[in-house]
Amino acid sequence: MKTILYIIIKELLQLKRDPKMFAIILIAPVIQLTFLGYAVNMDVEKVATVVFNQDKTIVSRDFLNNLSGNRYFEFVDYVDNYNDLQNNIDNGTASLALVIPNNFEKKLQLNKPISIQAIFDGSDGNKASITAGYLQKIVGEYSIKIIKSRIQKGGKNIIPIGQVTPEIRAWYNPELSTRVYMIPGIVGLLLSIITLILTSLAIVKEREIGTLEQIIVTPIKPIQLILGKLIPFAILGFVAVIIVLLAMTFIFGITPRGSILFLFLSTFLYILSTLGLGLFVSTVSKTQQQAMMLAIFVVLMPMIFLSGFAFPIENMPQIIQAITYIIPLRYFMTIIRGIILKGVGFYEVWFELFMLFLIGVTVLTLSSLRFKKRMD
Repeated sequence: MKTILYIIIKELLQLKRDPKMFAIILIAPVIQLTFLGYAVNMDVEKVATVVFNQDKTIVSRDFLNNLSGNRYFEFVDYVDNYNDLQNNIDNGTASLALVIPNNFEKKLQLNKPISIQAIFDGSDGNKASITAGYLQKIVGEYSIKIIKSRIQKGGKNIIPIGQVTPEIRAWYNPELSTRVYMIPGIVGLLLSIITLILTSLAIVKEREIGTLEQIIVTPIKPIQLILGKLIPFAILGFVAVIIVLLAMTFIFGITPRGSILFLFLSTFLYILSTLGLGLFVSTVSKTQQQAMMLAIFVVLMPMIFLSGFAFPIENMPQIIQAITYIIPLRYFMTIIRGIILKGVGFYEVWFELFMLFLIGVTVLTLSSLRFKKRMD
């Protein structure tokens, strides 16, 4: 036990002698959380809109005012031809173009259907589909208002009929903000980066400068060396999680609803996987550059893409969905978002905890066996 403690102290002293690295480990996660938290926002609030009003009547302007008065649409330009309209979309000035036909008021007075042309910048399909939903809702409400006004002007009473009205309540994220959903995932992402990359680089660095061979010839057992190397990075991972959770609370006002102790337990199970993966990368790398490239492009990037951090797993092809079951970050994303946003406990995420434990123990055991084989 003393041998492991001495190795842990040695690793912590090495970090202490490198103040820049120590600052990166503890301060960079807060900076990254802040930047990503404000940048990762897929909510559509202000849609830049260009208008080609061929009718130019009071009624058409009233319709446009009804749109511009809504918080979703912002008119950036009024044009007189399709060429200018297309230029606004091509150069990115507008993502939506509205064309009001020249017989808008006349058809409205004759109670005839009116077609309004809406041209979307479909390069961003998600934004275009959300914007189309906003536009359809507002135009539908405007049409109902016109019908009711015509009926009342005709001296007829509107007879109410039975109808079903949905009362929508959004739990856990009432404002439906993507930022609230993404920030807990960023916590898991930063934890992955710290534990995975630092573990792989630290062990390769020992081999690269020749100190690992010196340690091998000492009467230190392989398991003692592995534990002494991994425990400091596990501690740093927990410290980083605490710092990031505090930053998340004070900067974005997102307070964990569930148990912090349960969150730390889940974090420990996830760290088993990232430490094991970092140890594995160190056994197949000869230099720190190789370890960095392998850790980022072979391990970390697939974990991010296939974990559900930004892209719903349900939308992926079936074969890709099957692959995600071996991604530990997938289960940790479900757990950390559940604890922070919903306040879930062991009963709700026991399967994810079991999978984290199974993957973590398996990866760490196999990586340790390979590491001992390389030492032999």
